[in-house]
Amino acid sequence: MRHVATVLILLVVVAGFVFANGQGEGGEAVSYEDGIYFAQQEEFGRTGWKYIVTLEVADGKIVDVEWNGAHAMAGTDKITRSESGEYGMVANGGAQAEWHVQAERAEEYLIQVQNPAAMDLDDSGYTDAVSGVTIHINELQEVAMMALEQGPVGYGPYEDGAYSATAAEPSQSGWQDKVDLTVVSGYIVAAYWNPFDAEGRDKYVVSEEGEYGMVENGGAQAPWFEQADAAEAKLIETQDPMAVSYDDSGYTDAISGVSIHVDAFYELAAEALEDAR
Repeated sequence: MRHVATVLILLVVVAGFVFANGQGEGGEAVSYEDGIYFAQQEEFGRTGWKYIVTLEVADGKIVDVEWNGAHAMAGTDKITRSESGEYGMVANGGAQAEWHVQAERAEEYLIQVQNPAAMDLDDSGYTDAVSGVTIHINELQEVAMMALEQGPVGYGPYEDGAYSATAAEPSQSGWQDKVDLTVVSGYIVAAYWNPFDAEGRDKYVVSEEGEYGMVENGGAQAPWFEQADAAEAKLIETQDPMAVSYDDSGYTDAISGVSIHVDAFYELAAEALEDAR
């Protein structure tokens, strides 16, 4: 599974957070610094999704929450897929409401309690506190706490959407590079580098299934797909495809464990983002 994550349970409530419905530890009223807060999970879970939260604080209170998701293969965000019916929780899973509808109810719950730590969840991340919410909402709680911990950051520099760029022709090895990106709240939240060949095979899948054989046949320290993951993660970390330096042959010393040439990835990412500025 791509970017398999270990779910992180935040056990420590940061100093200054509130502890019960809209109140601090001593019963004082909650007050956050005004601004836009943003956080995203570092890794994608076993289902291929990771979660993102954007909060707006005005007059010391959380007044707006957007809980969203990004897929490891990039493309459109989870809200967009849910609204279009592509995610299909009702049609395919028998849910009582689509994901984005339930997410909105969970967002309203967080605005009501003003404190992600005070959201009433069971050990599996589900809640009985909100009518019509059957999805687990622990990711909303966790990422909201991350956002509040790091403070206001504002919106990112890019326009929200799904972006893609493809090399004009295949490389000498026969693979034609392609990069897909997802932007939410102005930040790059997913990147998918997946070259294809003349037969339509995906390099990531071929590598993941062991057919590419970079380790076995070439003595590489990691398969191609793992090194591609690292290059993608670096882009999400830096938020700028021009921030990673590489030599004239396309190799970089800036990413630990990456020995493949990365120039095509970062150049195509920059090209894709031309439409996002």
